[in-house]
Amino acid sequence: MIYTVGEIAKKLNVATSTIRYYDKEGLLPFVERSEGGIRMFREEDMEWFLIIDCLKNTGMPIKQIKYFIDCCVEGDARIDERLELISTQRDRVLLEIESLKERLKMLNFKTWFYEEAQRRGTASFHQTVTPAEVPEEYHPFFEQKWKHDKKAAQKGEAPGQYDMP
Repeated sequence: MIYTVGEIAKKLNVATSTIRYYDKEGLLPFVERSEGGIRMFREEDMEWFLIIDCLKNTGMPIKQIKYFIDCCVEGDARIDERLELISTQRDRVLLEIESLKERLKMLNFKTWFYEEAQRRGTASFHQTVTPAEVPEEYHPFFEQKWKHDKKAAQKGEAPGQYDMP
């Protein structure tokens, strides 16, 4: 069976412009055209769209997806290059996960902080909070303040005033 751009877009649940963009970027080396220049797709072309979608969902840029598809078209001679692309993307995703974990730590701290501020009726509580009042996992957010306060106390000075955004 032959499908048009509109039919394949509907089948894939994407916009027709997405299919045209993939073709323009060279991601569809298999696409046939009618004598009138209309793109024609076959059932077996669906596998290519699934590969594109899979790689796109990993965050792989379009240019790398094109390179991957080019390697696939050339066959087994370029398996090493395909593996390298996939491994590199995997490493990028792992770095992204670590970055997201750090953001989540900050958001968890901020959630605790503002829940505590709400409970105490002030966001200035951090000026006098002690390590015993702060969950262990949030100590790193206060350690610099506590270090300065300890030095000030040793000198007989008042603790410093710190803002906690």
